[in-house]
Amino acid sequence: MEKGRITPIQMALLLYTNSIATAILSAPGIMYKFAERDLWLSVIWGSLAGFLTIYLAWKLHLIHPNKTLTQYMNLIVGKTLGKILGFVYSSYYLIITGIALRQYSEMVVGAFLNRTPIYILMGSIMLACSLAVRGGLEVIARLSDMLVPILILMWVIVVVLLIPEMNIQNILPVMENGIMPSLKGALIAQQFFALFFFLPFILPFLSDQKRSLQWGFYSVLAVMVTLTVTSLATLFLFGNITGSFLYPVMSAVRYIQYADFFENLESVVMAIWIGGSFIKLGLMLYVVAMSTAQWLDFPDYKTLSLPMAFLITMMAIWVFPNVSEMSQFLTRTFFMMITFFILIPATLLLIAQLRQLVWDQGKGGG
Repeated sequence: MEKGRITPIQMALLLYTNSIATAILSAPGIMYKFAERDLWLSVIWGSLAGFLTIYLAWKLHLIHPNKTLTQYMNLIVGKTLGKILGFVYSSYYLIITGIALRQYSEMVVGAFLNRTPIYILMGSIMLACSLAVRGGLEVIARLSDMLVPILILMWVIVVVLLIPEMNIQNILPVMENGIMPSLKGALIAQQFFALFFFLPFILPFLSDQKRSLQWGFYSVLAVMVTLTVTSLATLFLFGNITGSFLYPVMSAVRYIQYADFFENLESVVMAIWIGGSFIKLGLMLYVVAMSTAQWLDFPDYKTLSLPMAFLITMMAIWVFPNVSEMSQFLTRTFFMMITFFILIPATLLLIAQLRQLVWDQGKGGG
């Protein structure tokens, strides 16, 4: 179904962008409501979910190489239950892609294109993503090769330019109320790290399987460092009012001003947001199309890229009435990510290992 092959480094870039694209702007403000000054610790605790997610996907792949999640669920729990789970996962991937599309569109409309209908932004980027998906996973990976290093460089420049405005005293006292606030904030942070469970749809198409786990962990580490630095930068800048901003990083960039002409760098943040969101939504659409095609036993997922893009757009329009409802939703549904991307995969791995153990014992006894 997928004839393209990508390298482990390309895989790491795709997974990095998939987690960081929406988190970099919205995560600090949401986490502050729970962890306050310890929000940067929440990122570190939350990253454990990313390492666990990578490990679970890798172990499942070792047992069933050359197969994706949708395919090996049928082998692990049987065809009937596997089909049910396949439908549930395909639907869930579609829903969270719709949420990601709504996040992207709300930010662009709210900060820059106030008079542009939101469905125009949604439709245009999903059309571009569907064209990328029709080119295959290798095309999306090559786009990430070009865009992600530039986006990282732009992010570093923004953080460096903000240094003169920062006040390190805003982080003190650390863990004033103990460890619990940062652990509560970690429940929010883990949602972004749990997105690494898009990996089962990438692993079968790697050119070098031996380094997949290593580069998967590197990707989680890179997301942790990026979110930690971003959280610290916004905290140093805004202190106790960090939680009052929906997009703290966007507000922080407005503080940059040098020599009365080097200012108004919101366009840099917009470029980071749009470039990262394009890679993220392209990968998510690819997974939605691939999982749906395999669930329906279609011979080619590329024919579903445009219909799935349309469904995702409809989902994004329907899922939230306004941006405040979207923000509240993200603070209440942390258990869904844990269930779909950690608990169920862990159960599948346990069943797969038990079946393999019984099979090995049966061969030994025979």
